[in-house]
Amino acid sequence: MKRIAIVSNTAWSIFNFRYGLLQTLLDRQCEVYVVAPPDACSIKMRAMGCEVIDMPMSAKGINPVDDLLLLYRMMQCYQKIQPQFIIHFTIKPNIYGSLAARLAGVPSIAVTTGLGYSFVTLNWLTRVVSLLYKKAFRSPLEVWFLNEDDRAIFLKKRLVLPSKAVLLDSEGVNTTWFSPRPKPKPDNTVRFIFVGRMLWDKGVGEFVEAARLIRQHHPNALFQLLGSCDVHNPSVINEQQMNQWHRDGVIEYLGTTDDVRSVIAQADCMVLPSYYGEGVPRTLMEAASMGKPIITTDNVGCREVVRYGITGWHCPVKDVPALVACCEKILSMTEAERKAMGQAGREYMIDRFEEKKVVEQYLAALERYGIILRTPTSC
Repeated sequence: MKRIAIVSNTAWSIFNFRYGLLQTLLDRQCEVYVVAPPDACSIKMRAMGCEVIDMPMSAKGINPVDDLLLLYRMMQCYQKIQPQFIIHFTIKPNIYGSLAARLAGVPSIAVTTGLGYSFVTLNWLTRVVSLLYKKAFRSPLEVWFLNEDDRAIFLKKRLVLPSKAVLLDSEGVNTTWFSPRPKPKPDNTVRFIFVGRMLWDKGVGEFVEAARLIRQHHPNALFQLLGSCDVHNPSVINEQQMNQWHRDGVIEYLGTTDDVRSVIAQADCMVLPSYYGEGVPRTLMEAASMGKPIITTDNVGCREVVRYGITGWHCPVKDVPALVACCEKILSMTEAERKAMGQAGREYMIDRFEEKKVVEQYLAALERYGIILRTPTSC
């Protein structure tokens, strides 16, 4: 029985973004070890049959002592559980996990899930992270990227060898789970929904300003925000600000939910005006898979999800008038036209981003390195 470790900076992201991969490996009788900081999803993955190792780490911290301790703890963990293969996700595991895997003598791959905050603001932190990536990415057998823009940046900066740089083309979306639903409460309101962490870098400020301008002329337009304010990120928007916008009647803040499908089902359009270093935004794929038009920015990772004018629109980053214009296009459409655009988006998700295709690429890599064969019960 093969033992495979999946490592990320949150258990939540592994359960929500890689559930299909976990289940596929378990179905093939693999021992799956999840290594991540504990949260509510740790229990869910144990219930699935995964072994979960609680590994505290600061996703955004830059304390060198803490990071060296993380490297040491990861190496000890890998030496203890002795996996045959490790898959690392997110910045800290990609860097320190890759180094730890090499020290422990375990083959690994690294999956970069977006360049994140450190590449949004070009400063000393960008230079430090680049140096760490360059050192760490000598270790994995392959380094995977979710979009071609990120891959090109790493190759241009010589942070990874061309022979190791692989395009994954997103983490995929389960189009069966995220399938179209009728609106729970049909009415004349046109709902624009933002789903994600409440970060300025995600374009929340632009979303709110667009809402303020549009509602002056379109009182039937409702702008909703769904996501957590309780995140450790320099770009976080505090709950007080969120509640103030809510009290002013500019937006409706919905808090958080364990299942976004009912919220997306009630919406008419998903909006993500991000200038964050995205991989390929999962929320956009989920909404498109549920048959909703999407509006986003002409930004790394975001533009890949949109067929311009067919499944939605993208606009320049930090351009509120352009964002307003995109939203007004949705408002000018009939419900039937929005539904047709959403259906085109769902077909695009099935054709390009279906989760099963992504899982197949993981299985192909594990087969390539002699870990499994792509047949059930082969571990």
